Amino acid sequence: MTMAASHAADYMLHDAIFGASAACSKAAAEFGADKVTNATIGTMMDDEGNFASLPTMERVFRSLDIGDYMRYAPIAGLPEYLDAVIDLTFADQKPEGYFASVATPGGTGAIRHAVANYAEKGSKVLTTDWFWGTYNVICHELGCQLTNFKLFNDKLEFNLEDFTAKVTEILAAQESLAIILNTPAQNPTGYSLSDEEWDKVLEVLKAEAAKGKKLTLIVDIAYIDYAGEKNETRTFMKKFSHLPENILVLFTFSMSKGYTAYGQRTGALVAVSSSREVITEFKEVTKYSSRATWSNINRGAMTLLVRLNEDKAALAQFEKERADFYQLIKARADIFVKEAKDCGLKALPYRGGFFLAVPSADPQAVCDKLHEDLVFAVPLKLGVRIAACSVATDKMKGIAAKVLKAQRAVGE
Repeated sequence: MTMAASHAADYMLHDAIFGASAACSKAAAEFGADKVTNATIGTMMDDEGNFASLPTMERVFRSLDIGDYMRYAPIAGLPEYLDAVIDLTFADQKPEGYFASVATPGGTGAIRHAVANYAEKGSKVLTTDWFWGTYNVICHELGCQLTNFKLFNDKLEFNLEDFTAKVTEILAAQESLAIILNTPAQNPTGYSLSDEEWDKVLEVLKAEAAKGKKLTLIVDIAYIDYAGEKNETRTFMKKFSHLPENILVLFTFSMSKGYTAYGQRTGALVAVSSSREVITEFKEVTKYSSRATWSNINRGAMTLLVRLNEDKAALAQFEKERADFYQLIKARADIFVKEAKDCGLKALPYRGGFFLAVPSADPQAVCDKLHEDLVFAVPLKLGVRIAACSVATDKMKGIAAKVLKAQRAVGE
């Protein structure tokens, strides 16, 4: 017996991240948290294992009035917030063109808005083979098919050949294509496209646009604040100036990681186009979608961002605190990368962000074996994800060797 509508009857969420986290919690209760290494959590933890938030963010957030927290916000978002997220998205690397943004519940809401409004129902949406699994959930619910190209070639560089082949193949069968690229500091690999790789990606898109195809490039920048100096990590954005009108670039802005405001569920979808008409249309269709899904989002977190952005002294202190978090994560990741190289573990290239990844033929078996050493990581389709953001610096030592031992124990 089923009462769900036919299109929803097969919906069943299997989330490897929360499953691995639950197993870790059980082990911590049995053996003690100090004995367990939790490499599953996608939130910032300090070296004592406590949830870490940015102090200036917390101070400003607590200073807001009750009305700032509880009143309705406009459907599209607070106007000053919408302006601020555009500035924050680009820093000093803003391309030439027309811009708009719409408030969303986190980066997840931004991805959903992008797919809902720019991917035809029944069409294929393209992303990398190493990807955040929620992309697939969103596409499936919205009646699209997520398909993949290989992120890495044999040299562990961006696989331009497979990207080109997949774009060409898909656009031979459909007139438009939405592409999701999570960079810089990709989840789950920590990889970032170089400026040269971006040039080649845009060459592919321009060639298809010249044939009359419509392309929407969705750039997921959820981890950009932990990828390096803010302007150095954004140099590629200048390349989106003067693109053909039938190439729309969308950025998914999130306060979750950059503001340690994960549970406040606040973000934005930011659009840039060479066409004023395309941006006007963006404002209308996304506002309509907002009303049809969440109506409006968290006013308090939007106000927090605005207040921080207006107070230059507070903003400078906030950015220093965030830079310190970045350096802490980088130091942890550096330990893993060095030890992986020393012991011969094949890890994927890490350039920043919360996560590292190791390819595996049987990720679940490897993660299960790691449990014997009280190390808990996330099994993905192509490998094992290690959360550098949540593993204390001392506990990061030795993890690479344990992963290699687990791989060998299961016959890899």
